[in-house]
Amino acid sequence: MLDVIEQLLVLQDRDQKIMRLQEELSRIEPERNALLSKADNSKEALKKAKTEAQQVESNRKELELEVESKKKQINRYASQQLETKKNEEYQALSKEINTCKSDIEKLEDQELELMESYDLKLDAIKEAEKTAKEAQNRADEQVGELKVREANQKRDKQNFEEERTQLASKIDPSVLVRYDRLLKKKKSKVVVGINRGVCAGCHMALPTQIQVSCKAQSEIVNCSNCGRIVYFTRDMELNL
Repeated sequence: MLDVIEQLLVLQDRDQKIMRLQEELSRIEPERNALLSKADNSKEALKKAKTEAQQVESNRKELELEVESKKKQINRYASQQLETKKNEEYQALSKEINTCKSDIEKLEDQELELMESYDLKLDAIKEAEKTAKEAQNRADEQVGELKVREANQKRDKQNFEEERTQLASKIDPSVLVRYDRLLKKKKSKVVVGINRGVCAGCHMALPTQIQVSCKAQSEIVNCSNCGRIVYFTRDMELNL
């Protein structure tokens, strides 16, 4: 194997590690946002539960005020009964009083239902508070783990990049340009072996001349199909 091919394979290994780390790092922020979003959703659920409870309590107080208003009406009608001397008016006032009493019964029944509903809402709030707290604790823990993982990946990536720079400085500039151009285009392995006459990159059969040139190991050879740099070692087989 040509020395330059060996150098490119080592360089390629570092580039693959750098690209893999870059890909992993690119997933950190979306993952962090997803975790925080879950915690925020739990907080919103808690907020909604509290709002619903407040609305139920507000409706109950409105009924309470309405009951008090009906009771005052009854007192007024009763006072008017004491003052009237006409039986028709007395009977009419009695009818109004009975209507108010009937309304009060209905309002009190509704108020009781709202009180029961409010108790259920309080239970829902407690459950939502528990869920929100657990979600926040879980998010804090996982975000912390992500932070550590991110720091480690950034450190590893920087180390590989520094090593990559040193490796690249030892490779013929003209060869490095060819390699970098291929890497930018393919974004995958660009220095690949051949076995049974097939390029390991594009998996297409290679012409006989390309195989012979690879076996000779006297120059850098490119795949006639995909353009990758191809090489041959003794443990590989040709299709000649």
